[in-house]
Amino acid sequence: MRFMKLLVLYAALAAGANPATADTGALMALAQGDLAKLTIHAEPRAMPDTTVTDASGGPVTLADYRGKHVLLNFWALWCAPCVKEMPALDRLDGALGGSDFEVVTITTGRNARPAVDKFFVKKEIKNLPKLFDPKMALMQAVGGSSLPLTILIDPEGREVARMRGEAEWDSPAALDLIRGWTGGS
Repeated sequence: MRFMKLLVLYAALAAGANPATADTGALMALAQGDLAKLTIHAEPRAMPDTTVTDASGGPVTLADYRGKHVLLNFWALWCAPCVKEMPALDRLDGALGGSDFEVVTITTGRNARPAVDKFFVKKEIKNLPKLFDPKMALMQAVGGSSLPLTILIDPEGREVARMRGEAEWDSPAALDLIRGWTGGS
C-alpha cells in the first residue's frame, strides 16, 4: 500500500505537477497511522507575522524561516502529550533538518525559561529552538485552541496542513511524509 502511494506521488511529480499541488499530494498520499489526523488544505493559507521571542528575548517571526519547509509545533510544559512528543520532534529535526526543512517548536502560555532549559537538558533536546509565545499571541493568531498543535508551512511561508494532537514524528511514516512533502531523500 505504501509503495503504491509513493508510486502515485512520484508519477504526479514526474508528469510535471504544480509544485504546490505536489506538496499537498505528497501529504495526502503519505499521511497514515497517527498522521492521518493531518488536515490538509486545498489551498495554502497565509500565516500571521506575529512576533515571538527566542531564549535570549530577541524577536522571531515565521518570516525568518522563509525558503524552508517548516514543521511548526506549539507546545507547553504542562501538556503531557506535548512533552511526550518533543524528543521525537528533536530526532526528526536531527534526521532531516537542514537548509530545506526545519522543525520549529514554540512553547506557548506560561512556561518559565529556566524550566524549559531544564526540560531540554533532561530530555536531551539538542536540535530544536527555544521559542516563547507567553501571551499565546501567535497561537491565537493561527486559530489554535488546543495543544499540541502542529502546522506544516511551505517555503513561501503559507500553511498547507495542520494537526491537533500528538504524533510519532520520528516514525518511518513521519519521515516518509516529510521527505515526500519536501522532496528530500
